[in-house]
Amino acid sequence: MSGSQSSQIKVGESKLLVEVADTTQQRTKGLMSRTSLPWDQGMLFVFDSEQPLSFWMKDTLIPLDIAFADASGVIFQIDSMEPQTLTAHPSSRPAKYALEVNRGWFASSRVKIGDKIAVGN
Repeated sequence: MSGSQSSQIKVGESKLLVEVADTTQQRTKGLMSRTSLPWDQGMLFVFDSEQPLSFWMKDTLIPLDIAFADASGVIFQIDSMEPQTLTAHPSSRPAKYALEVNRGWFASSRVKIGDKIAVGN
């Protein structure tokens, strides 16, 4: 993990070590330019309040999945994102959190819509 603070979170029934991106600079950089991401790690984007969010993968080199969650941490959307594309991945409604992980992690961890992201567990 480089640059931002890390935290262990629980996603559904699975534990994940995440970098917390809670500043504009950290959220803008995200996981860009990285060539790999350990399977049990991700990045949690934290915003001040629920708002429409949109992510793209222009300078991101690894395939990722993203989950959008409301202020209670409840996941309401999961998308797969292709590396090095300009395709926008907007949240279907306002979100406070976005969680990026390796593509396939949500499925293999049996995380689904309605599960909760819990910080500090």
